Amino acid sequence: MVVHGSGGGGDRDRDRSSPGGSGAPQVDTGKYVRYTPEQVDALERVYSECPKPSSLRRQQLIRECPILSNIEPKQIKVWFQNRRCREKQRKEASRLQTVNRKLSAMNKLLMEENDRLQKQVSRLVYENGYMRTHLNNPSVATTDTSCESVVTSGQHQQQQQNAVVPRPQRDANNPAGLLAIAEETLAEFLSKATGTAVDWVQMVGMKPGPDSIGIIAVSHNCSGVAARACGLVSLEPTKVAEILKDRPSWYRDCRCVDVLQIIPTGNGGTIELIYMQTYAPTTLAAPRDFWILRYTSGLEDGSLVICERSLTQATGGPSGPNTPNFVRAEVLPSGYLIRPCEGGGSMIHIVDHVDLDAWSVPEVLRPLYESPKILAQKMTIAALRHIRQIAHESSGEMPYGGGRQPAVLRTFSQRLSRGFNDAVNGFLDDGWSLMSSDGAEDVTIAINSSPNKLAGSHVNPSQMFTAIGGGVLCAKASMLLQNVPPALLVRFLREHRSEWADPGVDAYSAAALRASPYAVPGLRASGFMGSQVILPLAHTLEHEEFLEVIRLEGHSLCHDEVVLSRDMYLLQLCSGVDENAAGACAQLVFAPIDESFADDAPLLPSGFRVIPLDAKTDAPSATRTLDLASTLEVGPGGTRAPSDTSSTSNTRSVLTIAFQFSYENHLRESVAAMARQYVRTVVASVQRVAMAIAPSRPGGQLEMKNPPGSPEAHTLARWIGRSYRFHTGAELLCTESQSADASLKALWQHSDSIMCCSLKAAPVFTFANQAGLDMLETTLIALQDISLEKILDDDGRKALCSEFPKIMQQGFAYLPGGVCVSSMGRPVSYEQAVAWKGWGAD
Repeated sequence: MVVHGSGGGGDRDRDRSSPGGSGAPQVDTGKYVRYTPEQVDALERVYSECPKPSSLRRQQLIRECPILSNIEPKQIKVWFQNRRCREKQRKEASRLQTVNRKLSAMNKLLMEENDRLQKQVSRLVYENGYMRTHLNNPSVATTDTSCESVVTSGQHQQQQQNAVVPRPQRDANNPAGLLAIAEETLAEFLSKATGTAVDWVQMVGMKPGPDSIGIIAVSHNCSGVAARACGLVSLEPTKVAEILKDRPSWYRDCRCVDVLQIIPTGNGGTIELIYMQTYAPTTLAAPRDFWILRYTSGLEDGSLVICERSLTQATGGPSGPNTPNFVRAEVLPSGYLIRPCEGGGSMIHIVDHVDLDAWSVPEVLRPLYESPKILAQKMTIAALRHIRQIAHESSGEMPYGGGRQPAVLRTFSQRLSRGFNDAVNGFLDDGWSLMSSDGAEDVTIAINSSPNKLAGSHVNPSQMFTAIGGGVLCAKASMLLQNVPPALLVRFLREHRSEWADPGVDAYSAAALRASPYAVPGLRASGFMGSQVILPLAHTLEHEEFLEVIRLEGHSLCHDEVVLSRDMYLLQLCSGVDENAAGACAQLVFAPIDESFADDAPLLPSGFRVIPLDAKTDAPSATRTLDLASTLEVGPGGTRAPSDTSSTSNTRSVLTIAFQFSYENHLRESVAAMARQYVRTVVASVQRVAMAIAPSRPGGQLEMKNPPGSPEAHTLARWIGRSYRFHTGAELLCTESQSADASLKALWQHSDSIMCCSLKAAPVFTFANQAGLDMLETTLIALQDISLEKILDDDGRKALCSEFPKIMQQGFAYLPGGVCVSSMGRPVSYEQAVAWKGWGAD
């Protein structure tokens, strides 16, 4: 290494240490510097503390270490440059090795998938030729039946495979009988995971690659619904198996998994008899339960297999428990194939194949149970994502959100989701019971006077309720939506809470966390909704789920002639906001928390869930159902909206709303009335929002189909244009026509942000055009809750105050560019602002 070089270079092999024990570095013909081991150790200790020491620190090092006293500062500088370069090369080499291992494993996975597809193509070509022969030669079709048992269509073949002759009952105490069922299950599962037993079709948007989640496919023309995933994770097979067996930790619809019996097998595996319950996704359907045999075993190549299937009369085996109000569903041979990868990590094959008894639900909801895309999103992809998330957290590369470990934040997400599911389902064994209705069937009220029974343990009764007694009340409703993208609706509800939330109800929910809660028996018109600030807390690896804290600012509520002014906080879980994720459920769940936000804080979740309903292409156009779907088919003028041939037309989804409130016994009826009315108000708000949301466009933005066209809006447009022309002498709204509609359209579509503000003690906005609403990230309705002072920063407020006398005197003033804050708390820059008085000479 050249001693006088100013460039980098590692402490490379050319930096040879002399065999001597001490002394200055030796120079070899003026080209190399050799350091002794003691000198290298001293420099390494400093490097571990400070990889890039300053000039003063290097001089101090030479003074403090006698063995370095004969080394020039410039040589020390070059050594640290070399050392940093070597460290960088080492990290890059390690990264490239990891990428190479990943690509090699992915290549192997793709080759296996290609081989499977080749076999499937060969089978289809053979079947196609057979069918052509019969079609071209009818006599063969009527006389030659020798091949019927060999070559059949995929669907008929699957039906034959499923037509299993019932076997005699097999005792659970007979391991040999259960082992026979387990081995059959293993063979069928492997034929689905790596063979052609099911016709797999790759999901849209799920392309394989080194950074993708894996290869995702769904079933086509098979009994029940099935989904398959293949992916790579950096965890060992035993750890992967442990995570997958803990189904409630990653399958949000799983209520409980009870292992009733464990039987070891002679080959070193285990057989487990499991009873599992799953939540219903909406109030319009019943929950499911399963009676399952799970078999865990190892293969000769070192792979680990976990396969399972339901025990039925057809398969034989013992009978499982029966629980009232649950619909028995069936798990067809499914499971996990976990292969170890060279250099560490695992290659995972996941197959989920179920029959959810879709005929037991109303016809309009059957797509929830017949869609393989929904199954893939809820189970198959969720399992693979969870494993990848755990692997990423184990690597130590994930920063802690709010100073909390990822496992703690993940627990909060599970508690929110589980609490919302408990509220939607209202199981009797959790203590829920229905209250009498007020005559209308649109909103269901359930109460739970024993919240300590809740299986999710998301409620801590000692903290949530006072000593005088009380419980939890849930108001819930479900409806069908048409032509409303679920992701877009949930994103709007998340970002524009003031469109549907009532500040009085929020205050009541927050007060339940304090020692002396007060009652809000009705909706309060005196409440003032301040702005909301979203504080990110955590997100999953692929950003499909967000955990965040919502700070509701500026609440000012009157209670018993006492003004309460304090910020309120919500813990919120938002998921499924990617419009390109086929079959994904969009969900917004939140619960009030206090400022301390302890790890064991009680949570009482409420929220929204929107699940898409896949329309069958061969089905007739959907008829209007429920009030909201009927309303959405009518345009603003009362006439039927024109048909839309885009991908979002004729799409339906089911929306479920559930809001939970704590109550004291003597106020139960008042809280129930308030909750019922509140949910009806929220439903009406969602209907209004749904009609205002246009079909999704690139960028996923919201748009209003037309500007507000009331007479007041026309007057306002003329008023703004005339006052600007009077004070500045320039035209603001350039239109060819002088009609009121033309002026309003020009104002609404103006490229600059135009906002009207009332001149009061605390100026608030009364109107903004589309560009202004986009800048403030709000809507016309929520705009009235935003004050001018809240959006301006300190410099902007100072500039406005200094120019205010000029505005009042000459009618207008130019303000310098700056930064304002949107309703979401995000900064927005502007180049210049013009402020003018909103009245003319008259």
